[in-house]
Amino acid sequence: MFRIFKISNEYNMIKHLFIICSSLFLIFISTGCSSSVDNSIKFKNFASGDIYINFRGELISVASGKTVEIKDVTKGTYNYSTTYEVPANTQSSSVQGDVSGNIIIKAGTKILIVYSSTFVDGTYTIYATISSSDDQTNTTGVVTP
Repeated sequence: MFRIFKISNEYNMIKHLFIICSSLFLIFISTGCSSSVDNSIKFKNFASGDIYINFRGELISVASGKTVEIKDVTKGTYNYSTTYEVPANTQSSSVQGDVSGNIIIKAGTKILIVYSSTFVDGTYTIYATISSSDDQTNTTGVVTP
């Protein structure tokens, strides 16, 4: 009779331990993985003309003074390039900065690309700068146009 009581206690302890471990496992699974992607890329156009970004096989138009945001971008490396309109009477144009390149998206990445321009002595210059919510070390690589 003493032996049956001891086996019953061991069985109950194992059963309780199994329930606790299973509960902890389910809690970690349900809170550890998010079903939504919180990555985004914003294109802000402060340039005097409209810009067009070739990104993921689509042409994204951003009018002067406007912002376009692409949400739910999955993780990966993406290439982008920019085409731009020049004002009338422009004799030449040039680009400076991150007008084209690669963007590396990780979990929770937010990218901002800002465009601006100048028009001096008949030369239109468009500038682009990029910033990321990730560590800037090896997050974006610029491809020379």
